[in-house]
Amino acid sequence: MMDSPGGLVRARVRDDGAGIGRHGRPEFRSTLAALLRRAARHYIYPLQVAGGEVEIGAVSIGNPHAVIRVASVDNAPVDGLGPAVENHSRFPNRTNVEFMEVVSPKQIRLRVHERGTGETLACGTGACGAVAVGRRHGLLGEEVEVNVRGGRLIVSWAGEGEHIWLTGPTETAYEGRVEV
Repeated sequence: MMDSPGGLVRARVRDDGAGIGRHGRPEFRSTLAALLRRAARHYIYPLQVAGGEVEIGAVSIGNPHAVIRVASVDNAPVDGLGPAVENHSRFPNRTNVEFMEVVSPKQIRLRVHERGTGETLACGTGACGAVAVGRRHGLLGEEVEVNVRGGRLIVSWAGEGEHIWLTGPTETAYEGRVEV
């Protein structure tokens, strides 16, 4: 078990070195969605930002996510649109922003602008949020390969009311000792 600001995360390391973690249940009826009003179609919310309008999917995985579908993550305006959406007035506590390219129902490519950080190489809750939104929009299957700049993740979600699972490589970030 690991503790996080979003609650406890059940996790384990498999024999092959991959980590698998349960990230709670995606929440679509959160404050985030309420801020964006009711969706006109399939839970897609229009957002006026950066002199234009973008359509986002909104979800909480213990933290807020705004998912934008793009034709190509290579050409996605992460540096400009990411901060503009993150700091939009409809998100008083800011939001993470995912740029999702659907390759097939079993695979997406993803770039993530994390609130307070900027673009990151990978984001577990961002991958989970993107898959949850993609499933809700009818674009993705139950198990999805998520390719981020930092590598490959697998997200599994059976659907509404179920926990979402993330599998990916593990790395030691720090080893140390504390004397009390």
